[in-house]
Amino acid sequence: MARTRVRNARVASLVALTTVLPLLAGCGSEEAPGPEAHKGAGHKPVVVVTTTWEGAFAKAAGAEDVTVIVPRSVHHAPDYDPKPSDLAAVAKADFVLYAPFEPYAAKIKEAAGSKAKLVEVNLDNDPAKAGAEVTRLGGMFGTKEAAAQFRTRLDGEVVKLNGELKSAWPGGKSPSAVAQVFTAWAAGLAGATTVGTYGPEPVTPAQLASLSAKKPAFVLDNAHMSTGTVLPDTGAEQVEIVNYPGEDLDLLAVYRNAAAELKKAMSGA
Repeated sequence: MARTRVRNARVASLVALTTVLPLLAGCGSEEAPGPEAHKGAGHKPVVVVTTTWEGAFAKAAGAEDVTVIVPRSVHHAPDYDPKPSDLAAVAKADFVLYAPFEPYAAKIKEAAGSKAKLVEVNLDNDPAKAGAEVTRLGGMFGTKEAAAQFRTRLDGEVVKLNGELKSAWPGGKSPSAVAQVFTAWAAGLAGATTVGTYGPEPVTPAQLASLSAKKPAFVLDNAHMSTGTVLPDTGAEQVEIVNYPGEDLDLLAVYRNAAAELKKAMSGA
């Protein structure tokens, strides 16, 4: 009888161990697996994004099925009023990507009754931050390889554009610039010396005096939040920087377009 009890105890211990081990195996993961993890390795995530900006990050991370809710024609995305068709799209999604300054995103998911994972995206076109965010999304989507390939292309494109812009520096010296907080990345792309930032609120008289005193050569304004000429009567040339990609969701095009505008401004064209 004693040997029977010992054998039964060992069996019970083995059963308990095999039950616990799979649970422990997942404890070290930094990012919980997304909905696609339960649909098989071949499942391609269905991603719904609020704007083309999140859409470009999703595409760069390897997502192929991406639906954009806010039309690109809407100048200020946070003001958009979701339609019933938007809710229908969300209901079929694995992931819904939004930015913290878009107050309707959580309401879209709740109204649709979706089981999608709601993901807050850090929308910053600073190359290092954008690359890190694409890598994070790739891990969630199960598309790490595609995300890594994009990051390599991004790094190469930034080096190329930075070299071209440095060659266009007026007088061969880094130009001084004032940038709106969401366009500071463009100053870095150009190798410009940022002497001040403003926004997202309109420039106050005190800010105007302070920024004007720094005598910047350029003002890098946010085309999506522009309030007109930022530093009038200073001689600073204002360059409109576009953060949102086009309908093709090509994030690299944002850098190329910004570089083209900066090069034009620095050449005096």
